[in-house]
Amino acid sequence: MHLQWRVNALDALSSEPLDVLVIGGGIVGAGIARDAAMRGLRTGLTEQYDFSWGTSSRSSRLLHGGIRYLAQGHLGLVRQASLEKCIVHHIAPHLTAALPCIFPTYRGTPWPRWKLRMGVKIYDLMCSGRNLGRSSKLDVEQLKTRLPGVNVAGLTGAVRYFDGATDDARLVLDTIRSAVSHGAVVCSYARMEEVERSGSRWQCRLLDILEHRIHRITASCVVNATGPWADQFRCSQISIRSTKGVHLVVDRSRLQLDEAVMMTERRRVLCAVPWGERVYVGTTDTDYDGRLEHVCTEAEDVQYLLMVLNRYFPAVDLTPSDVLRTWAGVRALAPDAGGAPSDVSRSHQVQMGSDGWVDVAGGKLTTYRLMAQQIVDMIMLWLGRERQHCRTATEPLLDGVAVEGVSSIIPPPVSREVVAHYCQHEWAVNLDDVMVRRTRWHYYHHDAHHVAERVAQWMAGCLGWDATVQADQIARYRQVLD
Repeated sequence: MHLQWRVNALDALSSEPLDVLVIGGGIVGAGIARDAAMRGLRTGLTEQYDFSWGTSSRSSRLLHGGIRYLAQGHLGLVRQASLEKCIVHHIAPHLTAALPCIFPTYRGTPWPRWKLRMGVKIYDLMCSGRNLGRSSKLDVEQLKTRLPGVNVAGLTGAVRYFDGATDDARLVLDTIRSAVSHGAVVCSYARMEEVERSGSRWQCRLLDILEHRIHRITASCVVNATGPWADQFRCSQISIRSTKGVHLVVDRSRLQLDEAVMMTERRRVLCAVPWGERVYVGTTDTDYDGRLEHVCTEAEDVQYLLMVLNRYFPAVDLTPSDVLRTWAGVRALAPDAGGAPSDVSRSHQVQMGSDGWVDVAGGKLTTYRLMAQQIVDMIMLWLGRERQHCRTATEPLLDGVAVEGVSSIIPPPVSREVVAHYCQHEWAVNLDDVMVRRTRWHYYHHDAHHVAERVAQWMAGCLGWDATVQADQIARYRQVLD
């Protein structure tokens, strides 16, 4: 498979030393690459699979301060995330929308209405008065009007507050597009095989997975932003705790929500989020020690989510046959002394050695930009470069023309034109790159397999696939579908 952009990128990465090489094409790596490039550093980014292939395309797709983190006393994290969700709303308005969230309250639970009412007022204040909407309280009758069919047994009312909806994979891709526009060089399907310190620089051995060729990259500083894979490099000094999160998608006709609903299971908080003609529900939170490449949804994950959902909406009575799609991902949490996965702080941890190796673990989608800013600040100081103002909080990711019709929270209409855009301008290599991450058609359409066959034909024309490659791509996608 000959893709000229990959040839150019690999040549550029290996032609002269980089100031900083980012390993990992998820949201944190994308944010670091953008910030570093905007501050004038010669920046490269590599990803072993597709951009946003791992955790960063499998989250709850929320920009949020974290009501449950407030209850756990993590005020600093809530403050950071609350401000950052407003910043992301400013720099990526096409990928953010104010999301009203209703939190029903019941007698005899750890979430009484009076306590949540105080919490959401603090939540508003955490945004310095710039939240995406004002919180309020709802009595039982008001709640029944907003949420027909909600379980009324023991119901005491609700609070209503605002977070932000987004699309995590699109946020990654548009952040990388922005990084490239500022001079970063990026390449997907390129796995870092070996990294060694030699003299004043790092010597990196990169395998081009598509062409099975080795490329050597030299960099002054290397950032390990590989998420769940972060502890797999010999020079890494960080350990992580991996937990699995599962979401399921149902038709909005089966669960008619206009606003997100927060649901509790003991001290855990789950959510049901309206998404165009669909609703997605999540998430589970369980320790995971399996293969990172094959994390999947188990029957018990679906049963757990449906159990919580049906307890809140008993008349709906959803069953596994109502589930249109699921997705499962692994979170890489910073080390913790113990406790349940839901109790582990989502704060991030950064370690930079005297040799220019940087490890990053933990964090949230919402705080990715702040994490990147802190890391690039450290790199600039380590490189001895003149301190430069970080512009990532004020400069938009992309202009309106660059995102129109191809990047939004709701998937675009299926068309040959948008597929051509993803192949020509967004590094799409495989059929699932388009179906799963660039468009979400995989999760959104009942007839995703028929959509995929059309998309494969269009990609064949763009990428020069013959009949055999096209058939192989459809078979590859069916494995994802199954």
